[in-house]
Amino acid sequence: MEDGSWVLVTRPTDRDMWNPTSTYLEDSKPLKITSTGPAKYWTDAIPIGNGRLGAMVWGGVSSELIQLNEDTLWTGTPIDYTNPDAPEALAEVRNLVDSGEFAEASDAAAKLSGTNANVYQLLGDIKLEFDDYLMCAEETYYRELDLDTATARVKYSVGDVEFTREHFASYPDQVIVTKIAGSKEGSVSFTVSLDSKLDHHCYITDESQIVMEGRCPGKRIPPKVKANDDPKGILFAAVLGLQISDGAGLMSVLDDGKLKVEGANWVVLHMVASSSFEGPFTKPSESEKDPASVSLRALKSIKNQSYSELYSRHLDDYQNLFHRVSLQLCKGSDRNIGDRSLEIKNLMPSGNRCVEGNKDVVPTVDRIRSFQSDEDPSLVELLFQFGRYLLISSSRPGTQVANLQGIWNKDLEPKWDSAPHLNINLEMNYWPSLPCNLSECQEPLFEFIKSLSINGCKTAQVNYKTSGWVVHHKSDIWAKPSADKGEVVWAIWPMGGAWLCTHLWEHYSYTMDEDFLRNKAYPLLEGCASFLLDWLIEGHGGYLETNPSTSPEHMFIAPDGKSASVSYSSTMDMALIKEVFSAIISASEVLGRNEDAFVQKVHKAQPRLYPTKIDEEGSIMEWAQDFKDPDVHHRHLSHLFGLFPGHSITIDKNPELCEAAENSLYKRG
Repeated sequence: MEDGSWVLVTRPTDRDMWNPTSTYLEDSKPLKITSTGPAKYWTDAIPIGNGRLGAMVWGGVSSELIQLNEDTLWTGTPIDYTNPDAPEALAEVRNLVDSGEFAEASDAAAKLSGTNANVYQLLGDIKLEFDDYLMCAEETYYRELDLDTATARVKYSVGDVEFTREHFASYPDQVIVTKIAGSKEGSVSFTVSLDSKLDHHCYITDESQIVMEGRCPGKRIPPKVKANDDPKGILFAAVLGLQISDGAGLMSVLDDGKLKVEGANWVVLHMVASSSFEGPFTKPSESEKDPASVSLRALKSIKNQSYSELYSRHLDDYQNLFHRVSLQLCKGSDRNIGDRSLEIKNLMPSGNRCVEGNKDVVPTVDRIRSFQSDEDPSLVELLFQFGRYLLISSSRPGTQVANLQGIWNKDLEPKWDSAPHLNINLEMNYWPSLPCNLSECQEPLFEFIKSLSINGCKTAQVNYKTSGWVVHHKSDIWAKPSADKGEVVWAIWPMGGAWLCTHLWEHYSYTMDEDFLRNKAYPLLEGCASFLLDWLIEGHGGYLETNPSTSPEHMFIAPDGKSASVSYSSTMDMALIKEVFSAIISASEVLGRNEDAFVQKVHKAQPRLYPTKIDEEGSIMEWAQDFKDPDVHHRHLSHLFGLFPGHSITIDKNPELCEAAENSLYKRG
């Protein structure tokens, strides 16, 4: 911006931030992501979710697609994640690293790998067909995601009838709700069905509910192989029920398993779903849960609730979280952000404006395109709150941890398995939770860490002959702790537990919850630190070092000119260990455990950790040696962990490292 930087001009009081009935947010402009047409691609659809159930709303006119997810639908089953041959391979790798044969060490490190993580699956689709609505007036179409209410809306007109659809995912009632209405009596007619790419069958109950039952594959298999050929996978069920306006509308059952609605004023759809998943340590084949029965009971509990009752409970729950933080940015002290974003009349041709009531609203995609020229700070506010919305929608108490795509997925074989990646992605999902006042959303993360620690103890003991617990770069719903089967540059990274444990200490630092620290955080921190102490070995210059060591997903050119990924004491390894050891020391002071023998051992190890170094160009070195970097613009900034999100590099403690970190950022580009 011409005058420097955006300014935070208003800050809610503590009372405002915690009071969901506060009028503070009402003074701000609407937080809405808007569009003038239906989604053309999956990434254009509107995400809604309650932490467990998710949906992507496409907003079609003649047909609507609501793509569904349930967060426990994964391939696979619990297995043994240990590798008895790993200790011998580890000794070989360490010898090669000590000899400076880094490329050979990288090849040998493949013997440390284990099995691939399992794959997050889709649930299915709600398909709506509106055969009479092909003559929609395009200029009347409007689609939005209202972040303030966690509601997706679609509006359009056919002739003199305005049609509206509203969608939300309720956490209190564990249901996805859709309301379809027309401005003219008897104008709502459509057919509806359920479908899935997974093996499934559908039927209609005596109460005209569509039930879809199916099974996930019991192992990673090509999509053409039927899951029923491997009956070890997770069972699932989805049930769709309809409420039709009193006194208007008829519903009938079609031969192809669809429901047909004719002449209604409005219709409300309730979608509930369940699976046979009973935790990461129970095989699906041993589960006694009947997903269809569970889902039918869930639908029965709400089927007599009105739309307004369900929506009211949804709003009370969601806004209790969302309304805790309000961000307002402006260019001048006399003007709030948002003024220009909702009332620009001449930014673009009228055909590209959404019409909402009497206001012209610039579609969000066009606001993004124009950002480089107008630097609209309200778009930054919208992005900030969209991030909070996504975390609330994908991670709530009692749900699974938010995976690589949150909870939204349309594929049987999604990119990177849509699995939790621990070498930055999972942690980034939860970075907003504490500074953005959403600490409850972290609970699934803490439960996930606990499960990982249980499996990780076995892997640490068998694979590495260490105490404590270890986790690598990628996991799944079964709390897989071992190295993935794949390229060493990303698979051989036993620091996932260390990074996750920093979130435990951060939670205490924000909340000062001593009970949490004593009973949940400290035991996990202690187990992680135990592994790290055993993993460290005597190394160069009398320092404690890690060997083998990688910098996530990044390679280097060894002195012999060969490409390699394995060396010793990567900068990120050391920064993570420093962070965990510092957390142990600080936590022991709070809990009165300073004199524990274990804490004293950490105290002695801390100053002996291999230090962060600066290269000849004044940048932070990514590896312990100043290797040639074949990709200076690499997407990861692993060597800057100590600056952020870690705390070992600060302007007060080591300004020279701060300057080197700045140089590193410029170098990355």
